[in-house]
Amino acid sequence: MLRQQDVGHRIVVRWIVGIREGRPLFSDALGELVELSETHLTLATAKGPLRVPVAQVHRAKRVPATRRPTAAAVVALERAADEAWPAPTRGRLGDWLLRSADGWTGRANSALPIGDPDRPLPAAVDAVERWYAEQGQPAMINTPLPLAAPVGTELDARGWTARPPTLVQTAPLPLPAEGRPAPRQGDAVSATSDVAGTWRGAVTEPATDAVAEPGTDAVAEVGTGAAGEVSPGAPGAWRGAVVELAAAPSEQWLAVAAGRKGGLPGAARHVLTAVDQVRFAHVYVDGALVAVGRGTVTGQGRWLGLSLIEVLPEARRRGLARQVIHELTAWGVSSGATHAFLQVEQHNTAAVTLYRRLGFTTHHTYLTRVAPR
Repeated sequence: MLRQQDVGHRIVVRWIVGIREGRPLFSDALGELVELSETHLTLATAKGPLRVPVAQVHRAKRVPATRRPTAAAVVALERAADEAWPAPTRGRLGDWLLRSADGWTGRANSALPIGDPDRPLPAAVDAVERWYAEQGQPAMINTPLPLAAPVGTELDARGWTARPPTLVQTAPLPLPAEGRPAPRQGDAVSATSDVAGTWRGAVTEPATDAVAEPGTDAVAEVGTGAAGEVSPGAPGAWRGAVVELAAAPSEQWLAVAAGRKGGLPGAARHVLTAVDQVRFAHVYVDGALVAVGRGTVTGQGRWLGLSLIEVLPEARRRGLARQVIHELTAWGVSSGATHAFLQVEQHNTAAVTLYRRLGFTTHHTYLTRVAPR
């Protein structure tokens, strides 16, 4: 059966949809596992989100990704993400990065253990703990998986806790014009497919709309920010909505970010603005700021990073999140970026659904580990 470690990975699931002549009827699906609770599991499939009651699951297992990134690709993307979210206070342990930003966001206040720390692993973790103690804050380490799995094993032995997994998702640029990528081969399975072939002998019927439960009035997060609606039936962007891209955030933009993050210390302004290529999206309707977003180009110009995509509650379900993302990606393409990335918590089903529709898939995952107090 599936475990929390499978979240963010590609799985195949078979579940019971009915009984015919005393025999169970099954349906199969293939996609990314984005949520696993005691009662339901949720997949992101080519046709949208699919929510299946655990009590009806007959079999479920992880299957190999269509493409698995190399260690070098994970390292390159993690370094590009670090450039896009630069902590003002930094240190090094060999190749490892140490980062502090007055406690503002986990990414800017955690060590990044990629490469060689120039010392044995236990001594490296000891050094991380000392460095953060000197900063007057708890030690945290972001562990990209499976690259940093050995680090995670050491932290487990020391009693470090883990925050919910974060998906690092990527998409080639430009994004699909309609925000709906063409289905990829293998995103749906039947009783005669290679995957379902391992479960032969059952009566299989296709998944129905009654089983799939797409998000409705949901908020989608990018990194630790929020984006708007995901309902396919939501109306288009408000008439008169204007997306403006600026090299610096307005005070209104900062106020929205502060409200979302519970404050905005001086270190936060450095994290947001200390990037050579950065744009801040402002969406106005009748002169009022209703949505924001941030885009950066890093990683030697290859990667557009999307973060802090936020739609105010009164403006959600209007297509504004998509509008912000497309404007930022258009800027990224004009700046030479060939791919986009974002970071989203795995349990945020609405976010994963929105990004899936925009062409994003999971490149790798990471865990933020926190030292015991």
